[in-house]
Amino acid sequence: MSEPEKSSSDDFPPIPAKRYFTIGEVGDLCAVKPHVLRYWEQEFPQLSPVKRRGNRRYYQRQDVILIRRIRTLLYDEGFTIGGARQKLESDEEREDARESQQIIRQLRTELEGILAILKR
Repeated sequence: MSEPEKSSSDDFPPIPAKRYFTIGEVGDLCAVKPHVLRYWEQEFPQLSPVKRRGNRRYYQRQDVILIRRIRTLLYDEGFTIGGARQKLESDEEREDARESQQIIRQLRTELEGILAILKR
């Protein structure tokens, strides 16, 4: 019994400690062909690699992680492009809400500390 495709993020090779990756390197790291990456750039606004001389794409670590997430949603979890786009957007909104709640908690703690000082 052999597995037809890589099925989890554990199956991907580790991401090297580099600042930028070429489209070919990202394709190898994420098991996706370069033409698919270029298509996904059009479909997922979150994915926008740096473009340099000659319109060459250079991806950063967070782009590689995002591409792996997109690949998992589409190939392993069976999402459509539109469904994967919505899932990523709702995940981002949840993360934003979590960060906002954390900031509010920190501010509240600081304000309570200031109030305690003022009451002395």
